[in-house]
Amino acid sequence: MALSRKYKLLLMKIVSLFSVVRGYNIPIIILAQYLSAIFILAPEKRAIAILLDFNLFLLVFASAITIASGYIINNFYDSQKDLINRPNKSMLDRLVSQSTKLKVYFALNFLAVLLAIFASWQAFIFFSGYIFLIWFYSHKIKKYAVVGNLTATVMAVIPFFAILLHYYYNLSFEEIENYKGHFAVIFAHACFLFLLLLIREMIKDLENLKGDLANDYQTIPIRFGETVSKKIITVLTLLTIFPVYVLVDIYDVGYMDIYFYCCFIILIFFILYLWKSNKKEQYLLLHNVLKFLIVAGVFCIVLINPSVLWNGKKLLLLL
Repeated sequence: MALSRKYKLLLMKIVSLFSVVRGYNIPIIILAQYLSAIFILAPEKRAIAILLDFNLFLLVFASAITIASGYIINNFYDSQKDLINRPNKSMLDRLVSQSTKLKVYFALNFLAVLLAIFASWQAFIFFSGYIFLIWFYSHKIKKYAVVGNLTATVMAVIPFFAILLHYYYNLSFEEIENYKGHFAVIFAHACFLFLLLLIREMIKDLENLKGDLANDYQTIPIRFGETVSKKIITVLTLLTIFPVYVLVDIYDVGYMDIYFYCCFIILIFFILYLWKSNKKEQYLLLHNVLKFLIVAGVFCIVLINPSVLWNGKKLLLLL
């Protein structure tokens, strides 16, 4: 009986740690990086060559591990705030002690820089800086309006920048000229993702108003009011029209234009519902809508060129 209780407690602690590192997000992050590499960042390369690229594998998993460790340090500093904002999740997360969280945090960071240094010394410097930025954001920056939102959004996009550098770091100025159109597509995709992530960060501020206020966080809704926050979110949502126009009307994104049209329709209803919202539950629904759009966007990347999947299936059947 005592042994059974011990195993049950161990299982609960594993579930708790999984919750802290948001283990359900990590596979999505890995998938997003690989699909971005195949369909957006290096479409001229064969998919099989990208999948078998060992240095890319090191960068992708270093990113995933760094993000997981970032969730831990964020949880560590937000423990008091989360008791108010997310009481149920907070109680689960507290099954693992703060000292254990820190040990796992340092172990994951060590593993991330170890993977990075095997890739290249540039990757080692890149991820060392990334780890420091995540810590500094969790410790200081996130408490401040605007800069906290922008930093959180930039940190979410940085792993894709690492892959971009992996493919284009050694290009000469003459070669960069030849890739202008391709870089415009990459930039448009990045802008659209950046705007969605920034909107999500601002919705989270509205959602977490009580906990932020109790812990002296100077977020936009606290400093300037909910109405100002909603106006900024509305403007940011309308700005998504520009990267979508570039991707759908100027450049070819294959069947992914279906995803962008659906996003546009959903975001119209998103704005309308935003102005009717004043409760945590309503902001949580808006937050989940944005999460759905971001995750759906990951899977819809394959619509840029579905033949890649078809050719991959034929290759697997031949093997």
